Amino acid sequence: MFFFRLLSYLPLPVLYLFSDLIYLIARFVVGYRKKVIDKNLKFAFPDKTDSERKKIRNQFYRNFTDAFFAETLKMLTISEKELRRRFEVVNQEIIDAEVLKGKSALMMAGHVFNWEMAILGVAMNTKVTAETVYLKLNNPFFNNLMLAIRTHFGGIMTEKREFRKSMITMRSQPRIVHLAADQRPPKSENRYQRDFLNRPAYFFEGGEFMAKKMQLPVFFGTMTKVKRGHYRFEFSKIAEPPFDTAEPHSITDEFCHRLENNIRQQPDLYLWSHKRWKV
Repeated sequence: MFFFRLLSYLPLPVLYLFSDLIYLIARFVVGYRKKVIDKNLKFAFPDKTDSERKKIRNQFYRNFTDAFFAETLKMLTISEKELRRRFEVVNQEIIDAEVLKGKSALMMAGHVFNWEMAILGVAMNTKVTAETVYLKLNNPFFNNLMLAIRTHFGGIMTEKREFRKSMITMRSQPRIVHLAADQRPPKSENRYQRDFLNRPAYFFEGGEFMAKKMQLPVFFGTMTKVKRGHYRFEFSKIAEPPFDTAEPHSITDEFCHRLENNIRQQPDLYLWSHKRWKV
């Protein structure tokens, strides 16, 4: 941990030099998950030419290495002043207002770069408690490292398997609950299948279940990359109670619709290397 913390104190422009090197290796030497990325992009953007999809893939490599080998590492020690300069949160007050009225609120977002920075940005900007549900990494060292990064500004991290216990307190302890809602559920989970970027995909519906069961408002977080190392994250409301006349899967469907729009705005920001569409 000490070594990574020491690296994290380096200015971000210096960390980008390491990212540049890893980018060159990922793109030109090993072709990191190139077949998976190309296949995903071909289904998602059949109207684009091969050269256009190749451009997206190559820019994805740049965003991927910047996010994981420079920006996320920097989050371990970044100052509040620098994070505010690099990460703008828009409409934080509309989700905070729900919690200040005494009701928990759900925030659903996808794996759009740099989502790790969003965890810190929201925790830093909110006037209420923010909790993020996460999947535990298999490697204990890197799991602890990511927890140290994600809680740098006081956000609460709850492992998915422990979240059921935490859910019980959502009425007595109102808060924002952040869900990465585009992860692929395992076969053992209840899951919902629908088209996503022109292919069938499975989705968790924990957010849908909680919102309708507990009558909670739901928000979406749209990510925009302004320039290298600078992002904009905007809250907008997906749904609000009462849900008496809501169709089944209505919240998940609206989440997917908004995430697709977010991806189409800047397609190189999405995690194309993930085998998301394996059904």
